[in-house]
Amino acid sequence: MKLGVNILNFGAHATPEALAGWARFAEEAGFDFAMISDHVAVTPDVAEQYPAPFYDPFTVLAWLAGTTERIALGTTVAVLPYRHPLQLARVTANLDRLSGGRLILGVGVGWARREYAALDVPYERRGALADEYLEVILRSWTQDSVSYGGETVDPRPHPAQKPHPPVWVGGQAPGALRRVARFGDAWHPINVTPETLRAEGLPALRGAAEEAGRPVPALAPRIRLDDVDEALRQAEGFAELGATHLLLDTYPGTAAEARTPEEDQRMLAAFRDAF
Repeated sequence: MKLGVNILNFGAHATPEALAGWARFAEEAGFDFAMISDHVAVTPDVAEQYPAPFYDPFTVLAWLAGTTERIALGTTVAVLPYRHPLQLARVTANLDRLSGGRLILGVGVGWARREYAALDVPYERRGALADEYLEVILRSWTQDSVSYGGETVDPRPHPAQKPHPPVWVGGQAPGALRRVARFGDAWHPINVTPETLRAEGLPALRGAAEEAGRPVPALAPRIRLDDVDEALRQAEGFAELGATHLLLDTYPGTAAEARTPEEDQRMLAAFRDAF
């Protein structure tokens, strides 16, 4: 099971120096991948949990790709309806090619209704838009000609990874699991336990995959790292379930509880050493 680090790209400790330090730490400490979260318009409800400054994930990932050599880089998760699918397909294909094939595209539909309003995107259609956009992105990554919006466009360059970068789909609702089964290389549930996945999540995913006529996607959860011993216990459980990746998130959920990057990285290093 590969281990990853959630780079905190928001809040008081988010600076260019700190972001670069996170990537150096992840690579030097032996982690396999690093991921970054996504918000475009930090409305008050978003700021309560994820305060500004909030750095754009794709801009940061492009920069970090030039400062690292080995680790995979991804999003946890990019909110699909926030960006035009042709633009997102081009940005991610460029990122994968420029990084030498190291992109993981984690996607979801988000939760911030006011952020949707600020971006003039219909919140009620977020699931349908996500499905539509994923279809366009996958075609753009693999075809030389794509029709969308009444026009035909050339989406090249294609990604370095073939047939395309891995797509991790988040969410736990029935619609999200159908999206995982249709489009995902992996399911990327957040803040779950091995027990709930064994009892509910994985049986539901297997059912959705059977309905879609596709193999069951891989399992790549994200968990909160507050206590090293408890996280190690959960990691063992995820490994028993066949998880291929595990992303460790040190953000406690509010800015008031947030630790410094140095404190977080000491905890991550302790987990890595004991794993």
